Amino acid sequence: MSDTTTQRPEEQVFSSRFNGHTWMQILRYGKMLYPRIGLLCLCMIVMAALESYVPQMTRYAVDTLVPILGKEGIEARIALFLGKFAGLALVQGSLIWFFILVAGSIEVRIVHNLRERGFARLQELSFSYYDRTPAGWIISRMTSDAQKLGDTIAWGIVDLVWGTAIMVSISVYMLVMNWRLGLFALAFMPVLLAATIWFQMRILQNQRKARRANSLLTGMFSEGLQGARTSKTLVLESGNKAEFAEESGRLRGFAVRAARLSALYMPLVILLASSGTALVLGAGGRLVMDGLLSYGELIAFIAYTMMIFDPAREVARVLSEFQAAQASAERLVSLIETEPEIVDLPNARAEGSFSGEIRFDNVSFEYGDGTWIFRDFSLVIPAGQTVALVGETGSGKSTFVNLICRFYEPVSGRILVDGTDYREYTQNWLHRKLGYVLQTPQLFSGTIRENIRYGRLDATDEEIEDAARGANALGFIRELEFGFDTRVGEGGALLSTGQKQLISLARALVCNPALMILDEATSSVDTETEVLVQDAINTVLKGRTSIVIAHRLSTIRNADRILVMEDGEVLEDGSHDELMAARGRYHSLYTRQFLDESLDVSVQTD
Repeated sequence: MSDTTTQRPEEQVFSSRFNGHTWMQILRYGKMLYPRIGLLCLCMIVMAALESYVPQMTRYAVDTLVPILGKEGIEARIALFLGKFAGLALVQGSLIWFFILVAGSIEVRIVHNLRERGFARLQELSFSYYDRTPAGWIISRMTSDAQKLGDTIAWGIVDLVWGTAIMVSISVYMLVMNWRLGLFALAFMPVLLAATIWFQMRILQNQRKARRANSLLTGMFSEGLQGARTSKTLVLESGNKAEFAEESGRLRGFAVRAARLSALYMPLVILLASSGTALVLGAGGRLVMDGLLSYGELIAFIAYTMMIFDPAREVARVLSEFQAAQASAERLVSLIETEPEIVDLPNARAEGSFSGEIRFDNVSFEYGDGTWIFRDFSLVIPAGQTVALVGETGSGKSTFVNLICRFYEPVSGRILVDGTDYREYTQNWLHRKLGYVLQTPQLFSGTIRENIRYGRLDATDEEIEDAARGANALGFIRELEFGFDTRVGEGGALLSTGQKQLISLARALVCNPALMILDEATSSVDTETEVLVQDAINTVLKGRTSIVIAHRLSTIRNADRILVMEDGEVLEDGSHDELMAARGRYHSLYTRQFLDESLDVSVQTD
C-alpha cells in the first residue's frame, strides 16, 4: 500500500541555503503577530541606543567632572549625573522586563499557531498520506520543530535587532570621536564575522544531521512504545535495544561534533576581542599622549571595543540559528501545505438521500507503486444486502472497502451510490452515511458515554443507551461502578478487547448509518465474547447495506452474499449454502478452517 516512488519524509534533505520563501510562509502564518513583532523591534532599538550611550556618560565623567572635583557646584553636577545614570538604569530594567514579556508571548503564539495549522491540515489529509508517513515524523514536526521555530523567531528577533542596532550605534560613536581609531577598531569585525560564519556553518551541518537522526529515533521510540507487548512476546528486546543504541549513537556523534566546534569557537572570540582591545588601548594611548584624544574618549573607545564583539557574535549566531531552524521550517511548511490527494469537486453536493446501492463500474486502481489491485472491476451490491468478503491476504478485500469509503479513489472507472458517481457528493456526506468497525477497536481517552457519542456528537443520553443496548454493550456497562461515565483509559486500555469492540459497534450504531463496514470485527475477541459481538452485528446489519471482511468464516454464514476474492477478482459469488454446494474455493477454505477449529477445541478439551 505504500508509494515506493515517494521518498520517506524523514529521509528528505532540505535546502542548505537560506530560503526566503520558506521564512515568508512561516511569517505569513503568524501575520497577526506583526504589531507585537514591530513593538519588540522598537524596544530592542531603544535598548541598543541606551546601552551604547553608557560609555558616553563615562567619557563625560572623566573629561568633565573629574577635572573640577573639589570646585564649587560640583556636588550638584555629580548628583545630576548620578540621577541620569539611575534613570537610565531604571528605563533599561523596564525595557528588559517588557521585551521578555513581548518575546515570550510571540514565541508561545507562534508555536500555538503552527501546531494548530499543522493539526488542522492533518485532519484534512487523505489516508494515503498516513500510509507513507511515519507517526514519529509527524509527532516530531508538531512538537520539537514547532517549538524550535517559536524559540528561534521570537528570541532571534531580540538578538538580531539588538545586535545590529548596537553595532551601528557603536560604530557611529567611534567614528565621530576619532575616525582613524574608529576604523582601526572596526577592522577586527570582518575577521570575527568570517570565523563565526565558518564555525557556525559546520556546527549547522552537524545539527542538520542530528535533526534527521532525531526524527528517525523518535519514530523508533514511538514504534517501540506501541509494540512493546509484541516485542516482549517475540523476545525482541535485545535486538530492539541494539538497533536503538546504534541510532542513538549516531545522534550522539553529531551532537558531540557540534559541541566540540562550539568549544573551539568561544575561545577564538575571546582571543580576538582581547587582542582588539589591547591594540586599541596601545594606539589610543599614543593619541592621548599626542593630545589628539582625551582620557575620557580613550576609556569610551576601550569600552566600545569590548562591547562590539558581543553583538557581532550574537548576530552571527542568530543568523546561523535561523539557518539551522530552516530545516524545521521547511518540514513544517511541507506538512501544512501538503494538499489532500482526495478533494471534493467545486460543485459537490453535501445533501441527499442514500438507500445503499453500491456499484463498481469498470474500476481500476493501484497505490502508486505500479502494482494494479483492480483492473476494469465491476460489481453491484443492492441496497440492504449484506456482502461478506473472503480471500487470502492481498486479494483486494481491504482495497475494496477503502474505495467504497472513498479513503482512496479509482484511477479509472466509477463507483456509484444509488446510481450517482460518489465524487458528485462531498466526502463528509458519504462518511456521515457510513459506520465503520475495525478489527482492532480504537477508543479515545474519556468516558464510555463520550466514546459512543463520537459517532454522533448531538446524540442524547437516551440515544446513547439505545445504541449500547443494540450493540449488546448495555449489560457490561451497567455492571461497571460508574456505568456510562466510566473512563476507558488511553486507547481503551482499561477495557477488554471484547468490551471495546461492543462500544465500537454502539458508536457505529448511534449514527444510524446506511452503510456498515465490518473489518474482521470478531477476529480479536474470545469465543464467549464473539457470541455477543456476532449477535450485536446481526442487529446492526438489519436493513442496511453491509460489507463484512471475514476471518472466521463461521461468522458469515447468514450473509446474503459471499464474495471469494483473489488478485482483485471475484472467483465465487453466492450464499453460504450455494458456495458449499458448489464445492469450490469457498468450500475448501471453510472446510479447512472448520477442521482447524475443531482440532483446537479437541486439544483444549484434552
